[in-house]
This record gives sequence, structure tokens and C-alpha cells, in this order.
Amino acid sequence: MIHLIIAGVLVAALYVVLVETLFKKSKCKGTADMTGKTAIITGGNTGIGKATALDLAGRGVRVILACRNQKRAEAAINDIKKATGSNDILFMELDLGSLKSVRAFAKNFLKSESRLDLLINNAGLVADGRTEDGFGIEFGVNHLGHFLLTCLLLDRLKESPAARIITLSSMAYRWGKIDFDSLVATKDLGSGRYSWQFFQAYCNSKLCNVLFTHELAKRLKGTNVTCYSVHPGVVKTELSRHVSLWQKVFIEPVARLLFLDPKTGAQTTLHCAVQEGIEHFSGRHFSCCAVEKVSAKGNDDAVAKKLWEVSERLSGLS
Repeated sequence: MIHLIIAGVLVAALYVVLVETLFKKSKCKGTADMTGKTAIITGGNTGIGKATALDLAGRGVRVILACRNQKRAEAAINDIKKATGSNDILFMELDLGSLKSVRAFAKNFLKSESRLDLLINNAGLVADGRTEDGFGIEFGVNHLGHFLLTCLLLDRLKESPAARIITLSSMAYRWGKIDFDSLVATKDLGSGRYSWQFFQAYCNSKLCNVLFTHELAKRLKGTNVTCYSVHPGVVKTELSRHVSLWQKVFIEPVARLLFLDPKTGAQTTLHCAVQEGIEHFSGRHFSCCAVEKVSAKGNDDAVAKKLWEVSERLSGLS
């Protein structure tokens, strides 16, 4: 019996530690007036993106869901309209796995919308495969598509009195690495048939997100646009929908017990979107609605600059 009691105490203690660290919750406390502002949210039809859209719509923001699937986007729009009473939500087609689609989206947006105050690079995936342009799908969708989208919209963002760019990264950036020779040769940062291989590629793409934000902040100095990268927490979303069945069987019970729900996972994104007085933190990484110091690889000036230059070439900007 004593062994069972000890085991129970240890399990309970482990649970408390996990809840207060890896699965810690936070709450956006920003109260800035957002009425009349316009936001683009990639992947805004589900998970963290939908939760972000719902909150911003409730604050009076004009929200554009930039997604691939129109049917799912329209369903999300209906849900958000019912919850907030806002009718200022619309869908614009965007496939981040297609540079042609990214350019078409930007052209359509710039033609039809007069302002942009928030660009939330939310969409992401864990998967194997290639994009329409032949890039590794995690590098192509998680980084390169967002890189091109951001660059194409920068001039419109600069017209806003105070614009912000928020890119969802992950604590997984800590395990990421960037092999530029491999990237140029294979148009990928890692691939393979096994889940651990494309999880490594995911980590690499999340490091790209942090470095992109780091370099972007430097290029935005002297403008009214600031940028932030975000770790949303370990959230139960559709991010891992492409993993194998046996992994889902393992992950699902843990997810139900410990993972954050999308609304909680959206709080740090919302903090960076609406919290006043964080402009001097441009280029920094946020977690649990607070600035978090990144590891050395996350603020390497030389690597960040080279990633920008390589991304320009790969996306056709140079």
C-alpha cells in the first residue's frame, strides 16, 4: 500500500510541475481600443487561429481569414459571427504551400482592402511531403510562404499608425538547425518517411520563424511596424493531423489531460496583438504573455541575415 501512495504522490507532483511549466496557462490582459483595425490571420479557420479571430472580432477588428479551405472558413465565420455579433469577417483564399497563391492573395488583398494593422502568421503543420513549388512542406508552409506574404504586405502595414506582425513559432525552435547547403541543394530543411524525421524538420522551420522575426525587426527600425514571435504553449490543435495512427493513439490521452485548448493557446498571440507598450520588444520572442529569452541560436545575427537572403532568392523576391 505504501508503494501505491508514494507512486500516487509522485504522479500528482509530476502533474503539478507539468501544469506549471510545460503546460502553463496565461491570459491576455490588453484592453487597447482595436475598433476599425484590420487583421489577417493565416489558418484562421481552426484551432489557435480561429480562437484568435473570435477574440479580435469581439474587439471590433475587421478579420480576414486567410485559408485554403473555403467551406471550413465559412463555417468558422458563421461561428464567430454568432459568438460576437460582428459581421466584419471574411474569407480570402490562401495556400501557403504555393508561392503563386501567396502572390495572388497579396494582390487581391491590396486591391480590395485599404488598411492592414495586424498580420498574424498563424498557420503551421507537422507533415512530410513537398509544396507545389517543390519545397519541403514544413519549410515551405511554416516559413517561406509566410516570409513572402509578409514581404508583399509590408508597404501596406507601414501605412498603419501602429502595425504589428506576429509569427507563431514554438519552443521546438530550440531543437532546430539550419543547413543552408542542404536547403539550397534540396529546397528542404529535413525530410524522411519516419515521424521523428519530419518532427526535426518542424523544429527547423520553427527556428526559421524566430530568426525571421529577429531579422525583420532590424529591417523595420525607424518604421511604425513592430514584430514578435510567439510560443503559444502545447496546444491541442490539428497541427499533428498528419502523424501516424499509432502516434495519435499515444498522444490523444496526454492531450486530453494536459494540452491547452485553442482559446488558452491564443492568449500570447493576443497579448502581442493588443497589449500597449510592448513596441520596444520588437523582434523578441514571447511565451505565456511575456518576453522570453531565446537560446543563442535564436538570435544569431549572421544566420538570421543569411536566412533572409536565401529566403528572398527562393521566394523569387531577388
